[in-house]
Amino acid sequence: MAIRNIREYGDEVLTKKCKEVTEMTPRIKDLIEDMLETMYEANGVGLAAPQVGILKRIVVIDVTGEDPYVLINPRIIATDGEQTGQEGCLSVPGKCGIVTRPNYVKAEALDINMKPFTLEGEELLARAICHELDHLDGHIYVEKVEGDLMDTVMEEDEEE
Repeated sequence: MAIRNIREYGDEVLTKKCKEVTEMTPRIKDLIEDMLETMYEANGVGLAAPQVGILKRIVVIDVTGEDPYVLINPRIIATDGEQTGQEGCLSVPGKCGIVTRPNYVKAEALDINMKPFTLEGEELLARAICHELDHLDGHIYVEKVEGDLMDTVMEEDEEE
């Protein structure tokens, strides 16, 4: 396992549409392990393969810090409600912005064994699913920000 470099906003790879994964290979398994390690090292709740420079439809998400989801070829099949809140991204370090997303999301994906499963989430998990799946189609949350991007350091200081 290895920590990979996280590509930052402005990197062309973050604007590209990712390709589906057709089979599980040792390289793909290593990528997934590296993505999880990279996400945890960066204190993130999600990471998409293009954020580490790989144009594959793979996402890892862990909103609790102890229960990671691996989503291969994910797609959202249902949404409901609405939530508006602060969102950040490991590819846009030090910044955050207000984004409106569905409050409930249901997604279909393949797991690390290439077996289909359904993931349902509300609030932060729903936000993370939408955010990470956007990356797979070359979109980044700053395209959806309502108002201006804010400095996350300033936000943390204001909460103290």
